[in-house]
Amino acid sequence: MRSGVTCKLFLVLFLTVSLAVISSTLILLIPCVAAPFQGAEKGEKVIIVGGDRDYPPYEFMDSEGRPSGYNVELTRAIADVMGMKVEFRLGGWSEVRTALRSGRVDVLQGISWSEERGREVDFSAPHTIINHAVFSRKDSPLVNSLDEIKGKVIAVHRGGIMHDFLVRRKFPSELVLTDTPADALRLLAAGKTDYAIVAIVPGIYLIRELKLTNLIPAVRNVATHRYCYAVDKGNAELLSRFNEGLAILRKTGQYETIYGKWLGALDPDSLQWKTVAKQAAVVVVPLLLLLGGFALWSRTLHRQVALRTADLTREIAERKCAEEELRLNQHSLLQADKMAALGVLVSGVAHEINNPTGLILLDIPILKRAQGDTAVILEEYYDENGDFTLGGIPYTEMRKELPRILEEMQEGAKRIKRIVNDLKDFARRDDAGEQEPVDLNGVARMALRLVEPTVRRATHRFLADFGEGMPLVRGNAQRIEQVIVNLLLNACQALPEPERGITLSTHYNGALRAVVLRVSDEGMGIAPEHLSRLTDPFFTTKRTSGGTGLGLSVSAGIVKEHGGVLSFDSLPGAGTTVTLTLPVRG
Repeated sequence: MRSGVTCKLFLVLFLTVSLAVISSTLILLIPCVAAPFQGAEKGEKVIIVGGDRDYPPYEFMDSEGRPSGYNVELTRAIADVMGMKVEFRLGGWSEVRTALRSGRVDVLQGISWSEERGREVDFSAPHTIINHAVFSRKDSPLVNSLDEIKGKVIAVHRGGIMHDFLVRRKFPSELVLTDTPADALRLLAAGKTDYAIVAIVPGIYLIRELKLTNLIPAVRNVATHRYCYAVDKGNAELLSRFNEGLAILRKTGQYETIYGKWLGALDPDSLQWKTVAKQAAVVVVPLLLLLGGFALWSRTLHRQVALRTADLTREIAERKCAEEELRLNQHSLLQADKMAALGVLVSGVAHEINNPTGLILLDIPILKRAQGDTAVILEEYYDENGDFTLGGIPYTEMRKELPRILEEMQEGAKRIKRIVNDLKDFARRDDAGEQEPVDLNGVARMALRLVEPTVRRATHRFLADFGEGMPLVRGNAQRIEQVIVNLLLNACQALPEPERGITLSTHYNGALRAVVLRVSDEGMGIAPEHLSRLTDPFFTTKRTSGGTGLGLSVSAGIVKEHGGVLSFDSLPGAGTTVTLTLPVRG
């Protein structure tokens, strides 16, 4: 009897201990399982953003163990404007790249572009350009190029773009691989390597922070790489959201604020300009004194000319004033008429339309994936039980119709979003904004970077030819960039197949004292009867493919406010050429 009681007590004790162990295990496992969903609200997916934990000032863990740096702040800003939830996971660079491939990380916020990496991931438009430099000790022999350090012992960041670059070139040197750029510079400072190759901005930052006073950048630019976001192959939806958010930050000026905060003080170009300014002052000051003396001497001559032309100048000034007043009145009347038709609609309805449209665009991809997953189960049920109704429709019909319905819903939501955005652009005041010197080539390159993924999908034959010696024009760079982006997108949409090409070119027309930009495509062309109506509001030849007829209307208004001309030349079946001409003033 006592033996039976003892056995029962032992059994109770064993079960109690077992339950305690299982409970402890579950408590430890729950945070791991829930971690990917921290920060999610109402079922919204959290986007896991990976990065390097020790790559300042781009990305690093601060003194309190929180993610910080340029990349982190830029990602948070993109998440804010796009309405996304993000969670940062910073670790060793090799570990983070592996995490992207395995799906534990959705996007890398800072990775240099290369063709080899392009086979594994899809890249966004570049958000930064990174220059890499050769660092040496102050007592080391002077070098002027990468070739001069062949055969030396070189410290380089493991898995970084320069590691890939040197391996690909089979560079004849002993490479000492380190976990972080900081480790590479420490080895160099301690005399354990001859040189180190590190991105110049992080290199200068780390030298200051770590007080490695015996190190200097010996060769400031040995390689230049585009610095981008990257997602796993085929994740075009997430990539487009980051591209769109980055474009918005550039438009609003928030990108420049973030860049200046983290990278402006360390930008090598700014350091060089200080030196140039000091040297230029030695030449400019004497020249100004000479010009001042010449101005005093010629002032007496100008006074006589001024007296004789005073009446004519006054009359011209009065006429210009009257013309300007008339132009402003006409502009105000035109703007008031447009606002009467569209202002109330855009301001009152656009926000309400965009909110549900955004939810539709976010939810439909989830429904597509769910439909794809359930299709297997439904097919098995169909094979076992024969045809059945789904939503009141036979399954044999519904399995064909459901993917088409979801695709049409997604395309319809995208069209709604495009129409609302075009209406908002059309209703916006068509003035040129703040006038400043603008480099047309630089603006064209920026516009091309924004639409580079679209251009690559549209054509295999794209050519850009930028003219040399282009003078500056006065205007608003962002507004001009908006025009060029619209022209490039129109050219892409005009191509029926990728084998047809697109050409962008710029040059200076001395006779007209104007800079000229042309965008030519080998598309289907435009009918002669439509050429005169291309800039009319709401006129479009692409209504069935989602066109709203506002893009060229807005672009023409921007060009007109800059004193320029937008002209079209097209041959049906052979292509279209759009010419943007902007006057050089001053």
